[in-house]
Amino acid sequence: MADPARAQRMAKRISSIVASSIAHDIKDPRLAHVTITDTKMTNDLHDATVFYTVMGESIDAEPDYEAAAAGLAKATGILRSKVGAGTGVRFTPTLSFVLDTVPDAARHMEELVARARANDELVARQAKQAQPAGDADPYRSKDEDGEDGSRE
Repeated sequence: MADPARAQRMAKRISSIVASSIAHDIKDPRLAHVTITDTKMTNDLHDATVFYTVMGESIDAEPDYEAAAAGLAKATGILRSKVGAGTGVRFTPTLSFVLDTVPDAARHMEELVARARANDELVARQAKQAQPAGDADPYRSKDEDGEDGSRE
C-alpha cells in the first residue's frame, strides 16, 4: 500500500505530463481545446483518473465533447508511455479520462445564486412599500387612564 501523499504527488506529476503532451506533442486537432483540470490516483499507484474539460472554439461555440473523448481515447497509449517515461516508476499507471463536470455545476450554482439575489431584491422592494394589515401598533399599550388595557 502506497503513501497517500505519494499518490497525490504522482497525480500532480501525471497532470502536468499529460497536459504538456496534449499541448506540445500530440497533433490531434480534436484535442486543441482540451484542458486537464485534475488527476486522481489510486493508493496502489496503478490507476490514474484524469479529469478534463473542453472549451469551444469561441465564447459562443458549443464544445465538441464526443470528438475530444475520441481523441483522448486514441492518444491514451502515447500519453501512457509519456507518463511512464516522465515519472520513472516501475509500473506505469493506466490512464482513464473523465469529463469534468465541476465547471458546469459551478456555472449552474452561480445562476441559482443570481436568481435568488433577484428574488431577494424584489421582496425588499415590495417590503418597502408595504403597509401594515391592521393597526400601526397591534400590541396593547396603556390607554390614557393609565390602565394597561388588559381584561381582568
